[in-house]
Amino acid sequence: MSDPFLLLDHRADTVLEPRTAKGRPWHPHRGFETVTYLIDGEIEHEDSHGGGGIIRGGDTQWMTAGSGIQHHESPSERLVVQGGLVQGVQLWVNLPSALKMTPPRYQDIDGSRLALLTSQDGGALVRVIAGEIAGHRGPDITHTPITLAHASIAPGARLRVPWLPDFSAMVYVLSGQGSVGAERRPVAEGEIASFGVGETLTVTAGDRQPNRTGEMEVLLLGGLPLGEPLAAYGPFVMNTHDEIVQAVADYRSGRMGVIPAKAV
Repeated sequence: MSDPFLLLDHRADTVLEPRTAKGRPWHPHRGFETVTYLIDGEIEHEDSHGGGGIIRGGDTQWMTAGSGIQHHESPSERLVVQGGLVQGVQLWVNLPSALKMTPPRYQDIDGSRLALLTSQDGGALVRVIAGEIAGHRGPDITHTPITLAHASIAPGARLRVPWLPDFSAMVYVLSGQGSVGAERRPVAEGEIASFGVGETLTVTAGDRQPNRTGEMEVLLLGGLPLGEPLAAYGPFVMNTHDEIVQAVADYRSGRMGVIPAKAV
C-alpha cells in the first residue's frame, strides 16, 4: 500500500450458503485505524471499549484502535441463518506517532449519510465516505487526513475528480474494467493504480462491464503521507521495536480493554 495506508483487504462478491458464514474472533489492535466499508451483506462489530453495532450494505464502521482495543467482527445472525451475498473492503490507516496512543473510538456510519456527487456528464456516481471531493465532505471523522470514496461508472463514461496534490492517490477496482489517467492505462478487477503528483484523478470505464452491477466499481483513496518509520507485529503497528514489545506486554497484562463477560 501507499503511506498512510497499511493494508487493503477486498472480499469480492461471495454468495454464502446458509450456516456457512464465519467471523473473526476477539483480537487486539494498537497504533492505527481499521475501516470496514460494506457493499453487500451484514456484519456485527463489538469491542472492549463499548463500541458496536450492525452495518449493512453501504455502511461503514471506523474503529480507532489507538492505545489499544480488542474487538471481533462476525456476520449477523440473519446472514448466518439465511446466507446471502457479501462484499466489502477493510483498510488499515496508519496513525501519526503523536496519536498512536490516542483513546480508542468507534464510528458507525450509515450509508444514507454519505455525501453524493455525479460526474459532469452524469455517467458516474461518487459516494464520499471520508475526506472531501469537489466540496462534498464525507461523514467519517479521521485522525489521519485521507480521502475515501466509492464510484460507480457507467460503460464508456469518464470520471474526473479534483485531488489534493500533497495526498497519495490510488484507484482500486472493485469490479469491472477500464482505464486510468490521461494515458488510459488499463485496469481490471482486483488491481490498484497509483497516481503520481497531480490535482486530478481520472478513471474511464470500458464499453462493456461483465459484472453484476453493469458498471465499473472503484474505490478512490489517498491521504497525507506520514513519512515516519514503521514497526509492525501482527495487529500492532508502531514506530519502534521497543513500542511493539510494550504493546505485546500491555496486551498480555490486560491493558487493552476487557472482553465483555457475555462474550466469553
